[in-house]
Order: sequence, then structure tokens, then C-alpha cells
Amino acid sequence: MTVTPPNILWLCTDQQRYDTIHALGNLRIRTPHLDRLVEQGVGFTHAYCQSPVCTPSRASFLTGRYPRTTRCRQNGQQIPADEVTVSRMFADLGYRCGLAGKLHLSSCANGRVESRIEDGYHDFHWSHHPQPDWPENAYTQWLATRGKTWDQLYSGPATDYVKSGVPAEFHQTTWCGEVTCEFIKANQGRPWFFSFNCFDPHHPFDPPPEYLARYDPAEMPLPSTQPGELDAKTTFQQLDAEWAHNEPGEFHTAGMTDDDRRQVTAAYYAMCELIDDQVGRIMATLESTGQRENTIVIFMSDHGEMLGDHGIYFKGPHFYDATVRVPLILSWPPRFQSGLRVTGLTELIDLVPTLLDACGQPIPNRVQGRSLVPHLTGDADPDRHRDHVFSEYYNSWTHKTAYGTMLRTADAKITVYHGTDQGELYDLRSDPAEFDNLWLSSNHVELKADLMQRCFAASIFGLDPEPPRLGPF
Repeated sequence: MTVTPPNILWLCTDQQRYDTIHALGNLRIRTPHLDRLVEQGVGFTHAYCQSPVCTPSRASFLTGRYPRTTRCRQNGQQIPADEVTVSRMFADLGYRCGLAGKLHLSSCANGRVESRIEDGYHDFHWSHHPQPDWPENAYTQWLATRGKTWDQLYSGPATDYVKSGVPAEFHQTTWCGEVTCEFIKANQGRPWFFSFNCFDPHHPFDPPPEYLARYDPAEMPLPSTQPGELDAKTTFQQLDAEWAHNEPGEFHTAGMTDDDRRQVTAAYYAMCELIDDQVGRIMATLESTGQRENTIVIFMSDHGEMLGDHGIYFKGPHFYDATVRVPLILSWPPRFQSGLRVTGLTELIDLVPTLLDACGQPIPNRVQGRSLVPHLTGDADPDRHRDHVFSEYYNSWTHKTAYGTMLRTADAKITVYHGTDQGELYDLRSDPAEFDNLWLSSNHVELKADLMQRCFAASIFGLDPEPPRLGPF
């Protein structure tokens, strides 16, 4: 009997926190389509990216390898030509591969178009972000076919910290959804792999005005903070608590009122709801074309967003769960479980081996992740996958002197800033919100020493794609 290879639909957002899905615990946000995907699949509640910024994270989860191994460790750094992305792997298997939106495996600053390696994408609809900074921006070209420009549509400031963005009909996220649906329709009858890579809910906080109106700021929660906590935190955090991006004049975090913070959260949730509507549109296309049963669907994000927690917005060399813990849902009704929650620690590098395993393909030795298929099929303990997760930040984006590695277990977390005497240590059993930094605590010397040794070991074993399998490593 001939077995038809499953299609792969990879829905990747940009800078979306783990706690932005109604069905997974956020009752203030409206995500009915993602809720349905959770019901039809497996939700991983403790999934972690391998870097809290875009390029190293994307290079990592698209290859199944740690940032240090890919040698793509900074925003704007070019992924080496000998790295093999998952899209290339499936293109080599005969899949038609396509992308809409952001890739960000190299720099595209100062008007420079992102350069590509042999990434396997046949249909490449590139739009790093919505602003018309390049004539090659496929979203800009799409607007032109409708007699519109981004500058005409963008409303600008709504408050000091929130902007009123492009109407949903002409939004970049909507465009990503439309391109995805067109690809799904055009490739019926052949195996395909498609990457939906919208820019939302990345800052600036600028949802369509009609979506922004759906959220009352007064009903939004305040960020998770504790008075005086920054006194025991790193200088990187203290700087970012004054200026997001560490660029005076861009986002004066220290001047925000509680009303400002609630307005930002409302705008962020509105951006997530727009994403949800496009997920619904895409899933409806899968169903109407009869391809839902033969399509593996992934929903995830490249990293999170501080959203005011601990007094910080955006991202940086910070390893709070707000930035490194992300939403992750996988669904394939004929084979994967429905309505299952996996609480075990998971890394995004586990996605590449999972897809290869699910499709009956061998996992190359260079891939460092671990297949999630036993969890997806209900054959593994949902409370256990990894003993720890590991994440890295090397002189990337802002804070050019920050070189940090983080190791998190179920009960504790350590962050080491190499070349400095700074770091963070949290007992997550007594302090799950990560307020009390125990780095200098004389009562936690043994815990610090143990986690520091484990963090060092994880960094060493992460160098080699074929490390010896010793203990939990």
C-alpha cells in the first residue's frame, strides 16, 4: 500500500509569549481558533527557545541544533552555508516548500535584502517586517496591487506607547494568511511544507484599530513586578528597565504609568487575536481542500516578550520565562493525540527530529534535538521529556557585552553572564515568578554550584552534534 507523505504547515509568530492562548490559561485573550487546535492536538506547556532573540533562535529551531553549534549566534549574523534547514531537508525529500513573511537567518538592516543559503524554499514570499524598507518586500508589492501603501494605511500613535496600525484587511499578518491559503490550494495532491512567518506580535505595539477596540485596557492585568526587585538584578536589566532597546528616546519604560502598561497589554493581545483569526482562515482552507487529515500543523513562536514583567519590555539578554518560554502546539488528527497536555520540559530544537520521525525519515547525526513523537502519540510520560532546557545569548542585538547561558530544570533556573561576576539564580518552587535573585545568597551556595556545573556541562555537550550520552545529557 502506498502511504502518502503528510504535508507540514509550520505557523511561526514573532515574539509571542507562552501565556497568550485562552485554552492554555489566559482567560482575558480571545483565541478560539488556537483553542480548537489545542483540542485537536498536543499542547506543550513548557517549551523553550534556545535564544531570546530572533536570528539565533530561528537558526536553531530550523536546523535542530543549538546556536553555538550553528555558528549563527547574533541578530544580523549570516547562517553558515553548510547548515541544513528543515525546509531543505523536506525539499530534498520531494516536498514543495514555501514561505510567507520573515525568515531572518541573515541581516537585512539598512535596506539590505536578506541573503539566503540553500534553504529549500521554492516559493519565497519575503517580508521581514511590514514597513516598506525594501522594494523586494512581497507584502509591499501586494499592497500596491490593491492601490495602497503602508504609509497611507498606518495611522500612527494612539497613545504614548501604542500605535494604531494598518486595518486588518491590509495587514501584513492578513497577507501572510492569504499567501498561505493560496499555497495550500495550489499544491493539492503533492506533499508540501509551508512556513507562515508573520511579524506580529513583535513591537511596535500596533494592532489594527478595529482589533485594538476589542480590548478594554482597564480589564488588562498589570505586568508581573515586585518593588525593589531590580536592586538585586543585573546591570543589563537595570538599563532595560529605564529604556527599552537601551536607546534613549525610543521607549521610555521608566516613565510609564499603570494605564500605559495596561494599554500596551491590550494592544499586544489584540495583535495575538489577529494572528488567531488568520490561523482560523488557514485551517478552514485545509479543511475545505480535504487536506486537514494529512497535514501536520505546528504553532509556535521564535521567542517571547517581556511585556513589562520585571519592569522590562521587548527582549534582550534576559532569560525569564516571559522571553524564552513559548507557545507550542502540534496537531495531526490521524496519528497524534487530541486534547493532550505535555508539561515536560521541551526545547524548540526538538521540532526538526519530531517532523523527520513522524514522516518515517532518519534523523541525521548533526541534529541535536530529541523527537517528541512518543509524547504526541501518547506513548511517553507527558510530565517528562528533558531534565533541563538550555538557552544562549552571545553579544546579540543590544547589550554588546552580554554573553549569557541559561539552564532551567523543573525546580530551579540559573543564568551565567560570562566574563562578569553577574548572574541570576531562582528557586522556582518558592519563587515561580522569578523575583528573588539568589545569586549572592549564602544559603544557596550548593544549589548555585550544582546548577552552574550543569550549565557548563550543557554548553560543552552543545558544541558537538554527536556528544557522548552521559547522565542527563
